[in-house]
Amino acid sequence: MTQQMSTGSGVGLAEVQTLFLFAELAEADQRWVAERSELRAYDADVQVFEQGNPADALYVLLEGGLQLSTSVDGEDVVLNDTTQRGAYAGAVRAFINTRDPNLQTTLRTTRPSRFLRLPAEDFGALVHRQCPMAVHLLDGLYEGIRVSESTMRQREHLVQLGTLSANLAHELNNPAAAAVRATEQLRSRVAGMRHKLGLLAEGGVSAELVARLIKTQEGAVERAEKPRPRLTALEESDLEDAIADRLENVAVAGANDLAPVFAASGMDADWVDEVIEQVDSGPAWDGAFGWLGYTLETEALMDEIEEATTRISSLVGAVKQYSHLDQAQHQDVDVRPGLDSTLVMLGRKLGGVEVRRDYDEDLPRVPGYPAELNQVWTNLIDNAVDALRGSGVLVLRARSVDGSVLVEVADDGPGVPEAVRESLFEPFVTTKGAGEGSGLGLDNARRIVERRHGGSLSYTTGPDGTTFRVRLPAGRP
Repeated sequence: MTQQMSTGSGVGLAEVQTLFLFAELAEADQRWVAERSELRAYDADVQVFEQGNPADALYVLLEGGLQLSTSVDGEDVVLNDTTQRGAYAGAVRAFINTRDPNLQTTLRTTRPSRFLRLPAEDFGALVHRQCPMAVHLLDGLYEGIRVSESTMRQREHLVQLGTLSANLAHELNNPAAAAVRATEQLRSRVAGMRHKLGLLAEGGVSAELVARLIKTQEGAVERAEKPRPRLTALEESDLEDAIADRLENVAVAGANDLAPVFAASGMDADWVDEVIEQVDSGPAWDGAFGWLGYTLETEALMDEIEEATTRISSLVGAVKQYSHLDQAQHQDVDVRPGLDSTLVMLGRKLGGVEVRRDYDEDLPRVPGYPAELNQVWTNLIDNAVDALRGSGVLVLRARSVDGSVLVEVADDGPGVPEAVRESLFEPFVTTKGAGEGSGLGLDNARRIVERRHGGSLSYTTGPDGTTFRVRLPAGRP
């Protein structure tokens, strides 16, 4: 609630003449302002006006200090904190025909302060009288900038969403296609197993032989699951030849087709000899080894399906981590999963880029908005990958520094062009070609880091690469 120390009926002409907002007016107009203004004084830490209330007056600081803030998603974001004499706030757009009739900010005093208070109607009339053409220009300019920036920011979000969706579709398609392909092959292998069992049955296989075959089958599956050294192409070819020779010795039909299956599953010529000795099925070797071959192929295909579906599950988990579905909007955030899920979302674009991670193990959490921080990581990583143009090194670091979490996104690309280094964080500034970027990504990232999380975003660049640094106040570990 506003607490006034005192209220005066007017402001002296000399006081008005020293304010830069009115200094260039004719003396008659300055006197007009003084007559219509009111002097108001406030204690320190007093709310002068509140966002959302009617914009009924312009406030000009005579002495003291003020802090302007705005509420974004329930959080107060400081826009200005100053002691400059002449700083103004309140109904600053009273002269614009399309203005919002309500205040866009909240004003508090930071020390005992005095203000000149000019009613909004009088301020609007003064501006219209002083510069009628400028009013129309400013009205159109304000609306044009507001609409253009809103449209561009929407486009930026849509482009980013489209890129992430395309990457995700590509990443999901590969394991899904692998699972479909493996399922089709698995169906044919199971049919083959039934056929081989039929051949064995026709040969009058005894119960004892079936038991030996099943024991051999289980041993082969167990052996196939064990890790084994990677073979060179020549070693693999020699192994297949040795297995095929053993199979041909007992007149197994299709020995050259079975040998690669057994070799890929970790079997060798000695294993073939062991099967011949243990099973001792006489003339039924075709059915026995064919059945074992289908068994091992079936196991390999089931492993492929498991790997593909696990990959799909991991991707879905990464999407949930990235978007933070079903989670609180504001929470204590571990930045590492967000960085990793962003890499997954941009996986297709990474291509030949080498990604290196360097994360502190005991990294404190950051109080903030995880989905918004992921937008920051997306912008920074996407820009770094664009700078690398398909090849190079991308380094992600996260460490604790002086009560803050420092996240670095570094690339060894050519660096930021000299012409845009000073204005890189300004809206609509981009190093990308026409139609490739809106120039709002870094501006949006800075807003999220600085205004939403009270942190800082900076960068260093040179011919050896660019490093963006995000410093966020840390919470509890």
